Amino acid sequence: MTSGSAVVIGASGQIGRAAVRALARDGWEVRAASRRGGRDDSWPAEVRPVAVDREDDAALAGLVGEGCDVLLDCVAYGTAHARQLAGLADRIGSAVVISSGAVYEDGQGRSLATGGRPGGAPQYPVPIPESQPTVAPGDDAYDTRKAALERALLAQGDRLPVTLLRAGAIHGPYSPLPRELYFVKRVLDGRRVRVLAYGGRSRFHPVHVANLAEMVRLAARRPGSRVLNAGDPEVPTVAGISAAVDAAMGAPESEVVTVAGAAPSPGVGDTPWTAPHPVVHDLAAAERELGYRAVTTYEESLPETVEWLAGRVEGRDWREVFPLMAGVYPDEMLFGYAAEDRWLADRGERG
Repeated sequence: MTSGSAVVIGASGQIGRAAVRALARDGWEVRAASRRGGRDDSWPAEVRPVAVDREDDAALAGLVGEGCDVLLDCVAYGTAHARQLAGLADRIGSAVVISSGAVYEDGQGRSLATGGRPGGAPQYPVPIPESQPTVAPGDDAYDTRKAALERALLAQGDRLPVTLLRAGAIHGPYSPLPRELYFVKRVLDGRRVRVLAYGGRSRFHPVHVANLAEMVRLAARRPGSRVLNAGDPEVPTVAGISAAVDAAMGAPESEVVTVAGAAPSPGVGDTPWTAPHPVVHDLAAAERELGYRAVTTYEESLPETVEWLAGRVEGRDWREVFPLMAGVYPDEMLFGYAAEDRWLADRGERG
């Protein structure tokens, strides 16, 4: 007996691969849509891959066909995509849409997107509830487009019940933005010292893709109009992540050199998790409304992630393997070894 019919948009991506697997194993008849219509080896045979360009309104309508019980959109941004889904509301039982914790702003109007610009980094409550203010919707940036998507979909009300999942820092295999690479590549390159700003205490809430897929599965079974944070059960410090990567790769634990405040210079002490104030999401609503319980933790999931990462980058230019990450984090920031060595040498001379 099936749970019903499910359509997944963005099935070939990191989130989609895991979500299709979770839904299919839970009894859903899944149409897995992506631009090329490929199949992941981990999917049950019953999953039906479909090639669809989600920017093509007619193609998307054809994918939904006469209807589906639940639609998961892993790649929706902005009001245009919200209008697409709203136009199909009479054929969709409920929807689950991936949003981002990047939409949050603090009491001073600062968000993660403004962290490196005038105004400084945001200082959120710990943990951040879903009631925290969000950035103004717009079409000019990732966070404003996600905020616009959320607002437009929530305006549908009962016409299209939508669960919006505000994901933290997504990690796991197939990530186009693998933050763990910062430490994995250092192990591969034989770098034994880790320079960490803010005392190595920065915390940026991660969510393993399997935990995000579990929330999708639960939301599919419990339709509603709501916004929920999505995260792992624990939020490690950046120093903890460094040690966990070393352990997962079977390497001796690195020597950690901490800086009390901000990174002393570009490429020295800054990581993809570094922030002066913690970014920790409140998961109480997901636990209460969905019965969410994480299926893995950061440390439990890490060996699979680092094995996948090491296999991808060893002996190759990481920028060619992960072009999206290279666009966000320049090589000199992530792997500015020369600047790091100079700073360490100067520090040694000063005692």
